[in-house]
Amino acid sequence: MSNTTFGHDDDALFIEEDVPDPALTHLAQRVWKIAIVDDDEDVHRATEFALLDVKILNRKLEFIHTYSKAETRERFAHESDIAVVLLDVVMETEQAGLELVSFIRDELAWRDTRIILRTGQPGYAPEEDAIRDYDINDYKTKNELTRKKLLTALTAAIRSYDQIRTIDASRRGLHQIIVSSASFSVEDGIHGFAAGVITQIAALCGVPPEGLLCAQGDYPDQTGHTTRFSVIASAGQYSKLMNCPIDDIEIVEIRDSLKHALTHRVSLFTQKNMTLYFAGQGNRPVAAYIDLPYALNEIDQQLLEVFCSNLGVCLDNLGLVTQLKSHAYRDQLLMLPNRLKFIEQIDDVLQKQLIQKMLVLIDIDDFAEINDVLGHHYGDLMLRAVASRLQENLGADIFLARISGDVFGLLGDQDALQPDKLQALFSTMFLIEDTAHSVSMSMGIVALDGYGNTGADALKDASIALKRTKGHQRGSHTIFTREMGIEIRERARLMQHLHKAFDADRLFLAYQPQVDLNSRRLIGFEALLRWRTDEGLMIPPNDFIPLAEHSGLIISLGAWVLRTACHTMVLLQEAGLAPDRMGVNVSVIQFRQPDFIHIVESALRDTGLQPQFLELEITESVTMAGAEMFEESLIKFKQMGIQIAIDDFGTGFSSLSYLDKLPVDRLKIDRAFVNQIDTPDGPRIAELITQLGKKLGLQLIAEGIETEHHWQVLREMGCHEGQGFLIARPMIEADLIGWIQSWNSNSASDFSI
Repeated sequence: MSNTTFGHDDDALFIEEDVPDPALTHLAQRVWKIAIVDDDEDVHRATEFALLDVKILNRKLEFIHTYSKAETRERFAHESDIAVVLLDVVMETEQAGLELVSFIRDELAWRDTRIILRTGQPGYAPEEDAIRDYDINDYKTKNELTRKKLLTALTAAIRSYDQIRTIDASRRGLHQIIVSSASFSVEDGIHGFAAGVITQIAALCGVPPEGLLCAQGDYPDQTGHTTRFSVIASAGQYSKLMNCPIDDIEIVEIRDSLKHALTHRVSLFTQKNMTLYFAGQGNRPVAAYIDLPYALNEIDQQLLEVFCSNLGVCLDNLGLVTQLKSHAYRDQLLMLPNRLKFIEQIDDVLQKQLIQKMLVLIDIDDFAEINDVLGHHYGDLMLRAVASRLQENLGADIFLARISGDVFGLLGDQDALQPDKLQALFSTMFLIEDTAHSVSMSMGIVALDGYGNTGADALKDASIALKRTKGHQRGSHTIFTREMGIEIRERARLMQHLHKAFDADRLFLAYQPQVDLNSRRLIGFEALLRWRTDEGLMIPPNDFIPLAEHSGLIISLGAWVLRTACHTMVLLQEAGLAPDRMGVNVSVIQFRQPDFIHIVESALRDTGLQPQFLELEITESVTMAGAEMFEESLIKFKQMGIQIAIDDFGTGFSSLSYLDKLPVDRLKIDRAFVNQIDTPDGPRIAELITQLGKKLGLQLIAEGIETEHHWQVLREMGCHEGQGFLIARPMIEADLIGWIQSWNSNSASDFSI
């Protein structure tokens, strides 16, 4: 290769003729990396001598020297941010330079770096072919590359490189803003947010996360001013300032910059640092102070302003999330942990396998009535009074939460939560609005030692124990047992199967005859609901009817029973074998439905049954469910012509004076009193009910007649009608006609059980 010399007429041409960019006047400490790739040592020396002390765009040049394709590949693999490569074509091979172009563009993926191809032998790489076939930016022969032309070509290449990098940085910066801002939506709390700010600003500016800190103002005072600021995240040399009030920061520049940004709500940019303000709508301003190794240009500043604006919105959202989290885990009336937080706390105890821990649920007895009579304001005051007494007496070692309306949860050591100690806390009256009020409470308790389920399960088990207390002995406590859990879960399983059975037509009606005890004439049927499982097992009504009532299934189930029984009665009428009435049991849940009368009317209308052939059997509990509502409904039913019977009479506590006013047709003597006929005490209760019915002018019908002795005793005491196994067991619809014909054809004197 021939040596290349630069013309002496260019000696005075330096880059000073280039007009500096005002926005970059503070970037003197940064350099442009220029790679000289040539196998001729003289070319290296001449090029560097020609560019000695030259500045382009206010930056000095830093030279990287390599002398072969192999050396260049090795050196470039560990380099970055090379602005321009002055590349010789022919080195150890005729195509070495062109092969390096492919290496730079394809393997290193340096798209921004400018490549100026220099050659002393143009024949090996003609200009048109090289520019067409290879990704180079300029082509110069070494003979024409004078000092002036070298500076011109290099300046143009660096300007192009800088513009491409600026545009790319803007694109990447905007992308970083979107990604960075979005990442803060999942930060947990303001401290996590602040730590994230430090990390993201460092990445955005291309500086290490050193010498960074983030500060936040306290909530404003009554005048709306924030007077105290504190450091909430720090890194690098400022890491010791965490939680430090800004006024206590000894470095004046940092202290003043942060206070200025936080009070005036603006960002500040200087040659050596910047203070960014995050412009949210909240009342607690946030700012970050950042040390810079170099000043930022205008584009970087604009990107950071957009970043800060986005983070201001994120900060507002963080405040909302924090508030929502507070609502999610804290009861807003009493400011106590709520049910969700209580479950978390139980889970923590179970996971750590802490010993001698106990869970207690406390329910205020008759709280609903207190609310109804004295008002919700008074009820809220009572809840606050109860919570305060529990907090004051149990202390911080007991975790207290409000689980639901008037139910409190306690979690802690067994010794502190003994039932007698807790009951003693309620022995003293509560003073509410200058009025002394005694409070009774019921408890459900779960011992957590060895408990193998989750916190949610423990709370459910405590609720089961609490319900047991409320149902059996209010004002006391129940400790949950494994048997209790098995029972309630079996009920839940049975309820699930009951729903499926209804949908799969596994429920059916059986009809038990009712006869006149004197004439033995068939006078009616009682429709009885039955459940046969897929395995053929019969589930007793006493097991599944309460479940149907508890779950609300009784509404749709009862409507189906009513319609089916009416339809069966119509079929018997069409066959000329129908008795006087069809009895259908109605629960208190059905009676409480506002449209129950319409349900009965629809069943009669759709089946074509006349009202006088339907009898509704109700229990004493229905009569006590709501006097006015119940009486109005009965009157409407009687006006329609429907008959009314009170089922299982004598087992409840109905008011006799109220019973005298009801439009009832008959009383049904419960089978328990019929069975007493065979005891030494005899039929005393059955006689009393019979005499009462006669006094009230009501018909009497006895259930559970299983022997001829029952029949005779009941008939002699004046009971009019009866049903039971002596007469017939309940039968399906298909067997009714055959049984009626057989009963009517016989003398009815030969009974078989």
